Amino acid sequence: MDKLQIRGGKPLHGRLRISGAKNSALKILAASLLSGSPLAIRNMPHLHDVTTMIELLGCLGVDVTVDDRMTVEISAANVHCMRAPYELVKTMRASFLVLGPMLARFGQAEVSLPGGCAIGARPVDQHLKGLAAMGAEIELDGGYVRARSHGRLRGAPIHMDIVTVGGTENLLMAATLADGITTIDNAAKEPEIVDLAQCLIAMGAKIEGHGTSRIIIEGRESLGGCDFSVMPDRIEAGTYLVAAAATGGSIRLTHVAPNTLDSVIERLEAAGASVETGDDWIALDMGGRRPRAVDIETRPYPGFPTDLQAQFMAMDAIAEGTSKIRETIFENRFMHVQELNRLGANIEQVSASMALVHGVPGLSAAPVMATDLRASSSLVVAALVAEGTTLIDRIYHIDRGYETIEEKLGSLGADITRVR
Repeated sequence: MDKLQIRGGKPLHGRLRISGAKNSALKILAASLLSGSPLAIRNMPHLHDVTTMIELLGCLGVDVTVDDRMTVEISAANVHCMRAPYELVKTMRASFLVLGPMLARFGQAEVSLPGGCAIGARPVDQHLKGLAAMGAEIELDGGYVRARSHGRLRGAPIHMDIVTVGGTENLLMAATLADGITTIDNAAKEPEIVDLAQCLIAMGAKIEGHGTSRIIIEGRESLGGCDFSVMPDRIEAGTYLVAAAATGGSIRLTHVAPNTLDSVIERLEAAGASVETGDDWIALDMGGRRPRAVDIETRPYPGFPTDLQAQFMAMDAIAEGTSKIRETIFENRFMHVQELNRLGANIEQVSASMALVHGVPGLSAAPVMATDLRASSSLVVAALVAEGTTLIDRIYHIDRGYETIEEKLGSLGADITRVR
């Protein structure tokens, strides 16, 4: 099993191009099931999760080709299977998002209940409640969701009991082929949802309000193909910004969307970083200084993203002062605390949702183990700061969300190697 070997103590410096957004790309791949016409999706990140989604589409009968520039050409004209198997869905939660498109276009779907990172319960009840409101008959049997509609789904008013990104996306896709108008109230506002909606609009869907708490969809009888480019990955961008700040370095990110990172940039500036932005770039300079401790409270977008909580905790671990980190999105998302403390951090987990991070002057290398995708990137940030050589095990988590992380960090001056 691959590991990352990192010799810390070197500030990061240089330029870096940000990849396409994983959390947008996976949903757009699922959306290809809504049309029998070909799609060309550009700026697709080269990630294990993307490969898994492409494999799942292939099992359903979708024709997928990928060129050397990671442009994915998709044709769902000959879908012959309505079953998304446990073997694939268990590895990645986003696989569950084939349910809405399959049900809307073919009138039936059988999809395994999802897996993914072990960061607490993330129920799919809001997905199923919304589809039922649109006329679907749903049953749970043997770990699978079996859904059927008699004719087209029907447009309906849907109120989400909680803000859920995946639920919003599944219902948004299903509604594009429903008969009539669907309103989704208390919808999630994430930029990746906006990107998905823009792709659906390019396919011929009629959608208003994406990016707000109320999305209105007027269903169409069919959708066509499109040529679409995936938005930049704001979580990848935030991770590299934090890594540069933690090491006292300077970095310039290109092919990025600064307006999706307002809450992150504000916290980095509070930590003492100098940050400048342009239309598609962000420059951060820490000037060799040690960061100041900053409090973090995760919230749905446009609040601070839960997917960057662990990375900021790693930065706070070597900051001046004590910070308070509160996780409000997922329970059980402090699994990185123990591993960061193995590196010499002084983190006190007060409760399941609250941690106090007492900054220390430095960290020391130790063998550590990744427990989920974002926790693994926090260990990379900490290892870049730590004196000595740190070995990070179970980095398949990292490969799910970060494209060639050792090459990108190496280009910024990090001493990092993938080993077995």
